[in-house]
Amino acid sequence: MATLSRIGLAGLAVMGQNLALNIAEKGFPISVYNRTTSKVDETVERAKQEGNLPLFGFHDPESFVRSIQKPRVIIMLVKAGAPVDQTIKTLSVYMEKGDCIIDGGNEWYENTERREKEVAELGLLYLGMGVSGGEEGARNGPSLMPGGSFEAYKYIEDILLKVAAQVPDSGPCVTYIGKGGSGNFVKMIHNGIEYGDMQLIAEAYDVLKSVGKLSNEELCHVFSEWNKGELLSFLIEITADIFGIKDDKGDGYLVDKVLDKTGMKGTGKWTVQQAAELSIAAPTIASSLDSRFLSGLKEERVEAAKVFKSGGFDDILTDQAVNKQKLIDDVRQALYAAKICSYAQGMNLIRAKSIEKGWDLKLGEMSRIWKGGCIIRAIFLDRIKKAYDRNPDLANLLVDPEFAKEIIERQSAWRRVVCLAINSGISTPGMSSSLAYFDTYRRDRLPANLVQAQRDYFGAHTYERIDIPGSFHTEWFKIARQSKI
Repeated sequence: MATLSRIGLAGLAVMGQNLALNIAEKGFPISVYNRTTSKVDETVERAKQEGNLPLFGFHDPESFVRSIQKPRVIIMLVKAGAPVDQTIKTLSVYMEKGDCIIDGGNEWYENTERREKEVAELGLLYLGMGVSGGEEGARNGPSLMPGGSFEAYKYIEDILLKVAAQVPDSGPCVTYIGKGGSGNFVKMIHNGIEYGDMQLIAEAYDVLKSVGKLSNEELCHVFSEWNKGELLSFLIEITADIFGIKDDKGDGYLVDKVLDKTGMKGTGKWTVQQAAELSIAAPTIASSLDSRFLSGLKEERVEAAKVFKSGGFDDILTDQAVNKQKLIDDVRQALYAAKICSYAQGMNLIRAKSIEKGWDLKLGEMSRIWKGGCIIRAIFLDRIKKAYDRNPDLANLLVDPEFAKEIIERQSAWRRVVCLAINSGISTPGMSSSLAYFDTYRRDRLPANLVQAQRDYFGAHTYERIDIPGSFHTEWFKIARQSKI
């Protein structure tokens, strides 16, 4: 190889292969490396088949690193944790001052900050870059969330701008997120919002199927229709597709044969842990995590179903006469309103972390780069971007005038769906917790005064008053006892 590659990529599982081919296809010669060499050959073969793309494979780390023009930029797409440290160790031996390493995996943001400091001692630059869009996105245009060294970002900005998903009215789905581990953090919250979205869609399906008795054909039609309006999004689109696919191993539809146990990789759990750390309420995202935990108890649920069979729950569902069209419309509105709450929670988490870390993250930019390429891409993100354009200091998406109006218009449908679900014995934790979030946030007075009084009663934690400034403590116990004498 006479001329040097513009960039390198190490780690050739599905995402790595597809991103490498995407970069090559955009006209940037790329070197690739993988510890298991068969993956290298497979990727080189794909590059030939997909249009003789300028992709060059290497079986050893030294020749791989030496094949890249200086300052060298290498993207790693390996499993989070120890494998990342191992890969950095392997490659950095051959790298020189001013070279740059980019971690494109779903890494915990503090690990990225630790590594940025460690490689800085070797004179290397570091970026932690969230990559969303699954294998299809990686190949044809993902949403990219690079954070860390701004200097390193500038090295490869031209590549990222071409490789990212392109949205006609708002440009490439990439922006420099901010310092430190901010790119990984934003990707983690993106995944948390994604958990919420998927849970809400699953609940909409459950209500339509269990209460509305819709067939898979009808569900396919409903979701296809929804995907033409305000709910237009990647997740609604793939959901419609799923309902239309017949089982290739038997009769009926494939979706009905899929075991009802949800797996997870951990980003949703991290999001909920961060919410607790930051004291930010994220009930919709938390309820989606809880639902995944409960789904895992398949054997226990089968036993519980037997115990409660005689409880008459099945009769509730069979006795209801439902106006299908009305139900479909109500569920659509409930899904939209609940979704606003989920995104509001995610944005509040990003803002709280940004303040804590001094990252100065731009929430409008986050919504812009999620409009294409990523899993939560949706037309609705344009509304979120406009909300932050109107007011960059918006306290909560719910109080943006446009969103507030949309929620007010939809709240009666939302309440009807949640009540119907509860009365039918169908759990809708996402929709219900979104509703509770909204109902709590919009009230100027909560029963928290009682909780604070209780804390002062048993633990002398003091309380503030609504009419006089300062902290107060009352000997509730003594007063109560005297009044009983």
